[in-house]
Amino acid sequence: MRPRHRGFTLIEVLAALVIVALGMLGVIQAVTQTARNGTYLREKTLAHWIGLNLITERRLAPSPPEVSETSDEVEFAGRRWRWTLRVTQTEVESLRRMDVSVRPDDAPEGSALATVTGFYGAAIGPAGGGTLDWTGTQSSAGPDDDEADPDNPPSTDTTDPEPVDPEPPTDETAEEAD
Repeated sequence: MRPRHRGFTLIEVLAALVIVALGMLGVIQAVTQTARNGTYLREKTLAHWIGLNLITERRLAPSPPEVSETSDEVEFAGRRWRWTLRVTQTEVESLRRMDVSVRPDDAPEGSALATVTGFYGAAIGPAGGGTLDWTGTQSSAGPDDDEADPDNPPSTDTTDPEPVDPEPPTDETAEEAD
């Protein structure tokens, strides 16, 4: 009789290799997906920054942006980007809405990677004063005006305020009190 050797058969080894290969395929796909997500998030963040920069530039301009649609290219982070700015008038006369769409230069038209919205507005009334009717005009007197505001009557208290830090009593005032 021949002694029987213990070990793996060829079929068992091949089955183990198939199982390991499938496991490795899943790991490789997970790593690839994570790398793609990281690249997508980086590009989306850069596009968002471009939109914010454009809105900030328009807000710092001395005059409001024209109601129109403009687009241009910009070089940012070693890549060419295309942005489109749409300025629309809001119901408030002194307020304009700015929508910026940003995409990589090689991406198809209308496929924005990021869209940012901002507003450009002018002050409608003096600081700290008046009631506004939101059409861009002051409807009641401000704090420095001489006209009276019927909704906010002037104070009628004419008494002098209490001194905050009264002087401590002296020996003379203590003797007078006795």
